[in-house]
Amino acid sequence: MAREVPDVPDDALFRAFQSQCEDNEGWTISYNKSGIGVWMRPPDIGGRGPSVHTVKGRMTFPDVAAETVYDVLHDIEYRRKWDLTMIETRDIARLSLNADVGYYSWKCPKPLKNRDVVTLRAWLVLPDAYLITNFSVKHNMYPPRKDMVRAVSYMAGYLVKSNGPTSSTLTYLAQVDPRGSLPKWVVNKSSQYLAPKILRKLHKACLQYPSWKKKNKPEFKPWLNPEQNTLPRISLNELSMQRAESLEHVDESQLCEVAEDKGDNSEEEEEKKTSRR
Repeated sequence: MAREVPDVPDDALFRAFQSQCEDNEGWTISYNKSGIGVWMRPPDIGGRGPSVHTVKGRMTFPDVAAETVYDVLHDIEYRRKWDLTMIETRDIARLSLNADVGYYSWKCPKPLKNRDVVTLRAWLVLPDAYLITNFSVKHNMYPPRKDMVRAVSYMAGYLVKSNGPTSSTLTYLAQVDPRGSLPKWVVNKSSQYLAPKILRKLHKACLQYPSWKKKNKPEFKPWLNPEQNTLPRISLNELSMQRAESLEHVDESQLCEVAEDKGDNSEEEEEKKTSRR
């Protein structure tokens, strides 16, 4: 099979992504509580697309400006402060003024293996909205690791829409194959529990960001000021598309649901410890 070289998302792809975020036709709502909505869309059975479902979550932040949400989603140093599921994250290289390649790994409830992903990310600033999208790619310096399962992002990202000077709506959309033969409770958890939790944590992080940023390089925002970006440049020819079928199969289908409770409790305890520091 010939190596597939990825393309940097263009205006048409950004428009298609925004349309998916805003249009609820063909989606089934699976969570609607406390101002948070989560929708599911099944895979196109018999079609040529990925055989994984798509999850979409939306929450209005009545007390956070859209530009602040956008900054939080980009600021890798701040993410290390608030994202307790993260193991490691790093920006690898830049492709253009609005595209780069990055690595991210995260904790999964035991006894599941932790996951990681290498993605091509691109972003776009519109008069009333911000968009960030990503999809999985291969990079020779970041091959799959033995201690983790390499997940595959077919398309994921955020739409941040402004509702005025101090209010915004965040939509999160993800079509991601976590790999492995995961039990049904893991899939259910991702839609009914993890998506709302991610949105709540993001809201809290956004509220605390302005005071944190004042003390941590307040003028440094390379996602808005490309001249500040010091990442090494690479070409698209150094990357290739990451396909799920090319990765080693990991069977986790026999893991029991007890792991769900342990994973959630351990994360809550870690968050409490962090708050006390």
